[in-house]
Amino acid sequence: MMESKMMKLALGPLQYYWHRDTVFEFYQQMAETAVDIVYLGEAVCSRRHELKQSDWLDIARMLRDAGKQAVLSTMVLLESTADVADMHKIVRDEEFLVEAGDMGAVHKLAGKRPFVAGPQLNVFNADTLAWMAGLGATRWVMPLEMRQSDLAALLRSRPAGLETEVFAYGRMPLAFSARCFTARHYNLPKDDCGFRCIEHPDGQLLQTREKESFLVINGIQTQSARVHNLIQDIPSLRAAGVDILRLSPQSQHMDKIIAAFDAARRAERPDAAALQAMRPFMPDAPCNGYWHGKPGLDLIEPAVA
Repeated sequence: MMESKMMKLALGPLQYYWHRDTVFEFYQQMAETAVDIVYLGEAVCSRRHELKQSDWLDIARMLRDAGKQAVLSTMVLLESTADVADMHKIVRDEEFLVEAGDMGAVHKLAGKRPFVAGPQLNVFNADTLAWMAGLGATRWVMPLEMRQSDLAALLRSRPAGLETEVFAYGRMPLAFSARCFTARHYNLPKDDCGFRCIEHPDGQLLQTREKESFLVINGIQTQSARVHNLIQDIPSLRAAGVDILRLSPQSQHMDKIIAAFDAARRAERPDAAALQAMRPFMPDAPCNGYWHGKPGLDLIEPAVA
């Protein structure tokens, strides 16, 4: 029997707003971990200005020298001509592969150079996947809400040479808005927000009246409070033909999260205790419902053999 290829680990783009020195220190640490691919750049809010494009390129070169593949990510929601100009600047840089966060970036890249089709492009069917490959996509990131049976069916007709990446760890990005939720919380206008989101390195948790975790607000983005975690589902991810597992950055214990997934992808047999062992390093309770075709916040335990 042919041995299956080991899945790669990717570190997704940073969703939160951190101080410049913190960002540099974080990626220096990530260079020493087992991740194979690192996505870089401001993917959420163009008002965040701690790092310039030249800083992201310096980090990308450092990671490349450490043996990682560095990828530059464009923003998901473009709200101004300045945002469009910034996107154009990223896609013109031919030193690194680019992840297209929206269709504007896809059109700028199409037919000119290879690119990664990001998860917010919402590729849900074989025709769209083939179209993206025809435009030059060499990798695509599965939409968060897609279930494993639909992915397996889609991959049976996957274009040759196209890698599949799945979001496997992190708080789930739920929505992007022209309104800044963090500024609204502090009764500040969006254009004079004071960059208050930098005070919340893993987003700002909202709770119900019963003190249950509900949502996380992160500037113009809302996220799930619970943490999407597919470490127990690695056998089904491998069986479906997934090439890459995406892990989303968090401010603490990211090295331990990566180490857990690295051990899981290398293991001959799944470790039933892996998820429980990760709990102290997670900001909230785990979930994996979308992968199983259930509500996203559900946690489906693997069947006991």
